[in-house]
Amino acid sequence: MRPHREAHLVTRIGWLRAAVLGANDGIISTASLILGVAASGADRQALLVAGVAGLVAGAMSMAAGEYVSVSSQADTEAADLARERAELAADPAFEHAELAAIYVGRGVDRETADKVASQMMAHDALGAHAKDELHINETTAARPVLAALASAATFTLGAALPLLLAALLPMERMVTGQAAGSILFLALLGAVGARAGGAPFPKPVARVVFWGALAMAITAGIGRLVGTIV
Repeated sequence: MRPHREAHLVTRIGWLRAAVLGANDGIISTASLILGVAASGADRQALLVAGVAGLVAGAMSMAAGEYVSVSSQADTEAADLARERAELAADPAFEHAELAAIYVGRGVDRETADKVASQMMAHDALGAHAKDELHINETTAARPVLAALASAATFTLGAALPLLLAALLPMERMVTGQAAGSILFLALLGAVGARAGGAPFPKPVARVVFWGALAMAITAGIGRLVGTIV
C-alpha cells in the first residue's frame, strides 16, 4: 500500500476558533454600532468616530479577553500536569494500572493493555497520562498569545469592512446599505470559516447571518428609538 500523508483539519481548531470569533465580532459590533448611531439621525462624522472608536476598543478587548481566558485554561493544564507528575513519582504502579484501564475501556484486551501501558510509561510516562488521561496534547493545548493575536487581528479586519461602508455609502442609504453589506460580509465569513475547517457551507453561513442580522436589527431599533426621544 502506498504511504500517504494525512492532513487533519482539527490541528487548526485553536487559531480558527479565535479568528472566526474575532472577525464575526468585528463585523457585528461595528456594524451594529454604526447602524444604531445612523438610525438616531447622526451625521457621517459621528458615524466614523463611533466606528473607529468601536474598532480600537473592540480589538483591544478581544485581545485582552482571549489572553486572559486562554491563560486560565493554560494554568489549569499546568496544574493538572504538576499533579500528575507528583502522582507518577508517588505511586507509579497505580498510575500504570490506571493507564492500562483506559486502554481496556477503549477495547484493548487486558494483557495487551498492560504491555502498552508499560511501554508508554517507559517512553514518556507524563506524556502518556497527559494525552490519554487528561486529554492534553499539542493540538488542544492552550496558546494564549496566539489566541489573543488572532482575535485582535481578525476583529480589526472584520470591523474595517462596515467602517469602509460608513465612509463610502450615501447618507440617505446608510442604514439599508450598511445592513445589506454587513450581512454579505458575515455570509462570506461563514463560508471562509467553513472552508478552513473542512465543514459544509450552508449551516455556518446561515448561523452567522441570522445572529448578525438579529443583533444589527435590535441595535438599529434602539438607535432609532433613542433618536426619536432625544
